[in-house]
Amino acid sequence: MNAIELLDIINTGETSRVQFKEKITSPDALAAEMVAMSNSLGGMILVGVKDKTGEIVGLSNAELQKYNQQTPSNIGNIATDKVKPNIYVTTEVVSLDNRGSKRILIIYIREGINKPYKDNNLAVWVKQGPDKRRVSDNAEILRLFQSSANLSADEMEVYGTSLDDVNQDKFEQYFKKEFQKTIEEENLNFEQALKRKKVVRNGKLTLAGLLFFGKEPQNYKPAFCIKAVSFWGTSIGGNEYRDSRDIIGTIPDMFYEGIRFFEVNLKHTQQGQNFNSPGILEISKVALEELLQNALLHRDYFKNSPVRLMIFDNRVEIISPGKLPNNLTVEEIKYGNPVIRNNQLVNYGIHVLPYKGLGSGIKRALESQPDIQFFNDIDGEQFIVTIPRPETNN
Repeated sequence: MNAIELLDIINTGETSRVQFKEKITSPDALAAEMVAMSNSLGGMILVGVKDKTGEIVGLSNAELQKYNQQTPSNIGNIATDKVKPNIYVTTEVVSLDNRGSKRILIIYIREGINKPYKDNNLAVWVKQGPDKRRVSDNAEILRLFQSSANLSADEMEVYGTSLDDVNQDKFEQYFKKEFQKTIEEENLNFEQALKRKKVVRNGKLTLAGLLFFGKEPQNYKPAFCIKAVSFWGTSIGGNEYRDSRDIIGTIPDMFYEGIRFFEVNLKHTQQGQNFNSPGILEISKVALEELLQNALLHRDYFKNSPVRLMIFDNRVEIISPGKLPNNLTVEEIKYGNPVIRNNQLVNYGIHVLPYKGLGSGIKRALESQPDIQFFNDIDGEQFIVTIPRPETNN
């Protein structure tokens, strides 16, 4: 990095990926910053810059040597000994004047691949804006495991469930569709087939098994439903609505009922067809199907929240709990770069829903409805899809 680039970063101020430190006075404090960045999106720590004010004070030769020698303030030792599991950092010194009196030490920290990281006291930290906060919520810690592909919510056992909660007809239909044979023709009994397909584990339903083949999934997971509302006007703050439903059941049940909600509450218009032909939905049904499937299959099931479908006079919104996984960006998903968060749900969906599982769903939705807008809300941890409605509805 050159001096001009560094000055631009300092002038911008501290962010979730840039932290200022005047000196390294506490190895434990620096380790906590390293943990927070490793558990978040990575970043850099600039030593020689006052935090809050951004005043450049620089570091002396003696200070730079101390931070790189075998001392308690040695950066490599801090990253290895005070961060669990240890991380590897790189450093760089940039001089901001010709005399070398304003030298800044840059510590580069990558986003970790083995989250959650902890400090020496086993505290888990994450970035929140320019600050850090300690994580104590179990669900958030589980999401950190999930982001490193160390844990999948859909493969976890659901407490209190048993084989009696499986809808046998639904599972047998699914099994025959996937294998072109009945369970008996595969020389399996019912419980063996459930175990082979990861519907049950240790006598309990997995979350994926419950959400696809459970008799009443919301008895155990009431938040895993769809909240659907058709509002008057353009604001969620309105007091009146045309239609409001809590859509429950298995994922296939919720998918088809969600599409029916759109069909009932959106207009059907003449789009070039003759007068006696049925109207065409004002928003592409192909797009709605692809987007709703994505919301149900790829949402973050460590967040105890429903998928939301909202119809306004000027737009439709589909909101899924959880930001895009593994640093996936909106631009990347538009070009068919899938990162699968819930492998087992996707595996079931391929055989039950009109879902291909090839990462082509967003591309297909955009081809049929080019004005779709996507917003990956990192702070709010939700993924928002907005589709404008034709102006005649306003």
